[in-house]
Amino acid sequence: MDEATGEAEGSGLRVAFDRRLKLEFHGATVTSDAGLLAFRELDDALGLTAMAAEVLADPRTGRNGRHSLIAQLRQSVFGRLAGYEDVNDADRLGRDAAMRWVVGGRAVTDQGASTSQMGRFETRAMTSPTNLTALADLSGRWIDRAQVRRARTALVLDIDSSVSPTYGAQEGTAYNGHFACTCYHPLFVFNQDGDLERCALRPGNVHSAHGWRAVLDPVVARYRGQALRRLLRGDAAFALPDVYEYLEAEGFQYAIRLPANRVLQERIAPLLRRPVGRRPHSVRRFYASFRYRAQSWNRERRVVAKVEWHPGELYPRVGFIVTNLHRPAKKVVAFYNGRGTAEQWIKEGKNAVKWTRLSCTAFRADAVRLQLHALAYNLANFLRTLALPGEIAQWSLTTLREKVVKIGAKVVAHGRYLVFQMAEVAVPQVLFRRLLDRIAGLRPPAVARC
Repeated sequence: MDEATGEAEGSGLRVAFDRRLKLEFHGATVTSDAGLLAFRELDDALGLTAMAAEVLADPRTGRNGRHSLIAQLRQSVFGRLAGYEDVNDADRLGRDAAMRWVVGGRAVTDQGASTSQMGRFETRAMTSPTNLTALADLSGRWIDRAQVRRARTALVLDIDSSVSPTYGAQEGTAYNGHFACTCYHPLFVFNQDGDLERCALRPGNVHSAHGWRAVLDPVVARYRGQALRRLLRGDAAFALPDVYEYLEAEGFQYAIRLPANRVLQERIAPLLRRPVGRRPHSVRRFYASFRYRAQSWNRERRVVAKVEWHPGELYPRVGFIVTNLHRPAKKVVAFYNGRGTAEQWIKEGKNAVKWTRLSCTAFRADAVRLQLHALAYNLANFLRTLALPGEIAQWSLTTLREKVVKIGAKVVAHGRYLVFQMAEVAVPQVLFRRLLDRIAGLRPPAVARC
């Protein structure tokens, strides 16, 4: 009698609950990631991975390399977009029809890079000082291409640190008391569109603001001289005199949370007394604005305070913000509260492109992996902010992966072309056509030949 889970070899699989069903696996003619082709179309419209060829150096000296450096970069970035955050899946992905056409080159007629090839790409080729620096700069170069299509008049930067838990003997990993785990402690800079302007991997036991200038300097330099109003938000870890002086010298307006102290609380003492009368059933908020100079500051600066009295709480919630904005205190607080969006983008990076998966032994190799995750994140965010039709424009990056990338398709080969017969479940053909039309609108105008 046949087993409930299968039959003789080569005849497919059967399930016991209904013997009329037969399961067959045709990896070469079926893909679960057909939506990657839309991301590849966006990549081509903006010239993103092609740009990498200008800055990345191929350290290989042999003549028998099967895949170019850019082909391997595409396989690495697009694999992360599809949820394959490690190179362990490279052998199977290299045979996937959608991935082969995304990678291009020899992968189209043969297959993509193997696990060993991708491992050497990420831990050897990209870990040279030249290539690691180029990878870190590449996100900013990509964003410059996207910003041309947005025509912004202001730039808002959010700087924040995060945690990447580690579970082995990775170089540079350490216990962090704030996060209560063994981890790395990366630093991120986002703009108001959710693009990751720059990031850096750091050991787990460094201060949240450690190395802030090395990360922020290249971003500021790219926008220096542009006709943009430039602003920055940061939490209390960045309440440092060097940060204030740097931003003021660069013409940035800023709102940075300031740790409370006795002097600051004395300045708002009247607001810290419980309001007279019956307790309200809603939150009562009070604002104050005053000049203040700490001993380590070179001059006085404006400080905005917010005091909240919540029902059922004995003491108020108090927050201070140091700023050079000229807005009313309430609007300064509202602007600062917008940095909560950056925390949401960090969560999307963790969930959608798995940028906490830093499992290499060498610190430099993990730094490369973080930059590759950043490129995948930015490509996904470009699709969301530049190309998604209005009714799905608010989809998260996780939803994009599950509903756009993960479109199943049957691959049918004809004499002169290949057909991806895509499933219409979450994204119908009409919606996908509009997506491609919006991507086509991002291409530079064709130059007419004389």
